[in-house]
Amino acid sequence: MSSGWTVPPGADECAEYYRGYVARVPAGDIRTTLALNLEQTLRLLQEIPAEREGFAYAPGTWTIREVVGHLIDSERVFAYRALRFGRGDSTPLAGFEQNHYVRHGGSENRTLADLAAELAHLRHANLLLLQSFTTDSLNRSGVASGFPITVRALLWVIAGHELHHTDVLRERYLPG
Repeated sequence: MSSGWTVPPGADECAEYYRGYVARVPAGDIRTTLALNLEQTLRLLQEIPAEREGFAYAPGTWTIREVVGHLIDSERVFAYRALRFGRGDSTPLAGFEQNHYVRHGGSENRTLADLAAELAHLRHANLLLLQSFTTDSLNRSGVASGFPITVRALLWVIAGHELHHTDVLRERYLPG
């Protein structure tokens, strides 16, 4: 296998649910992709006027602040899974209920700038974590939410999940 940093995970490395996220990630080194994604996401968030931060495009959907809070929570969960499995701990990990996390996340009590700063700090910390991973680490796997997943797949899921939600922000939340 060539560099695990540039080889996307195979279909057998994650649950079917995650394959759509993986497919969104452009070819290249995942570390570079994660860094570039962050830059693009932060630019997008900076363009959102303060009066629009609490906007939800339909009743029952998340606000812009809640979408960003969801990105933060999800990245934390995926990175924790990558840490555990990358260090050889294959203890099965439970799933998380995203709507519950959003409901109790407190994002509506924060500014978008504050959430964006947290996302940036989290991503920078995760990029530093990746420096400790070897090709062997990337190939390790565990069970999360009842499905096997590799560390490599988790990194692609982080990137693809962010791309998915930034596309949703552009398409459904921000005026043309």
